[in-house]
Amino acid sequence: MAEELSIAQGVEKAQKYEQLLPQIEGLISGESNMIANLANVSAALKQTFNFWWVGFYLVEGEELVLGPFQGPIACTRIKPGKGVCGTSYSEKKTLIVEDVDKFPGHIACSADSRSEIVVPVIKDGQVLMVIDVDSEQLANFDEVDQRYLEELAQMIANRA
Repeated sequence: MAEELSIAQGVEKAQKYEQLLPQIEGLISGESNMIANLANVSAALKQTFNFWWVGFYLVEGEELVLGPFQGPIACTRIKPGKGVCGTSYSEKKTLIVEDVDKFPGHIACSADSRSEIVVPVIKDGQVLMVIDVDSEQLANFDEVDQRYLEELAQMIANRA
C-alpha cells in the first residue's frame, strides 16, 4: 500500500473510522517493527481526525513510557493509576473523559488538552500499551471513538 490515506471528506466520524482502519491494517501488515507501525498509526489518526494529540504509552516495567506520537511534547513517564493513561492501564479498560480538569489526578502535559480517550492494548490479559488521544475541545470523544479505537487496539495487539 502506498503511504497515503484516502478518506472521504464530509462524512460522519464512524464512516471515517470505517475507511481508516482497513488502511491502517494495510500500513502495518507489511512491517514487523512495532515502533514504525505505531508512528504510522499516530500519524494516520492525527491526519484523519486532526486530534490535538494522539500517540502511545508503552508498558516498561511497571510504568508507561512515551512512545510514538503526533502533537506537542508530552509527559515521558506515567505511573500506574496516575492520570487518565495510568488509570486506563491499571483498570485495563477504556476511559472517556469529557473534561480533563474534572478527572481526579489528571496529568496536564498540555493546558490546551480539554478531553481525552485512552484505550488499552491488551494481549493475553496483559496491557502492552495504551492509545492516548486528546482534544482541545470539551466532550469530543464518544462511544463511536471507543468502538473503533478498541478495534484498532485489537489490531495492534494481534501484531505484537
